[in-house]
Amino acid sequence: MSSPLISLRQIEKSYPLAGGRVWVLRNIDLDIQAGEFVTMMGPSGAGKSTLLSVMGMLDAEWKGEYFLDGHAVHGMKLKERGELSRRTIGFVFQQYHLLDNLTVAENLEVPLSYRDLKRGEREALVGDMLDRFQLVGKKDLFPSQLSGGQQQLVGIARALIASPKVLLADEPTGNLHSQQAKNIMEVFQTLNKQGTTIIQVTHSEANAAYGNRIIQLADGWLQK
Repeated sequence: MSSPLISLRQIEKSYPLAGGRVWVLRNIDLDIQAGEFVTMMGPSGAGKSTLLSVMGMLDAEWKGEYFLDGHAVHGMKLKERGELSRRTIGFVFQQYHLLDNLTVAENLEVPLSYRDLKRGEREALVGDMLDRFQLVGKKDLFPSQLSGGQQQLVGIARALIASPKVLLADEPTGNLHSQQAKNIMEVFQTLNKQGTTIIQVTHSEANAAYGNRIIQLADGWLQK
């Protein structure tokens, strides 16, 4: 078997509290292969979103070893981690995090601003995503003019526009009704079949069924 795309060894995170420490993650050892669709589940406060933030390099305050696509993240400076994250990872959140003062097309273009692309190249990529997610008719609308499902589709399109190897999704259907949630999960399933590695955090058994592996966390520990 080839080397894992993501490899975590002895990942730990804690906060100081009242003369002691509160542990959020404890001795996490985890390998994820390229092309997997992994679901993290567990009760609230189990550490799921924190672990996702570590993998996405949104959280730098942890101990242990983290290898991503052959890179030793734990040995990198923050700027290097940021560059690796932008090259490798896309994020989809429960709160859509769209920029209210930008149109759909402008929101999609934001991740491309970090890349050395000509305007025509950026416009072509935005056009491809608008077409892929059937958003062409919405391209000049602002987020407030879209439904929740449409906003989440824009969020997914924005996450994918730079062709990340990994898509990290934190309760991506938490604000959607059941049909919208089903549509989003079917998009994820298609993306996974096309080769995108997906790691989602969810409380939904229905959402978990779209993946090929479930990881359970409790009190910061990975459940074996």
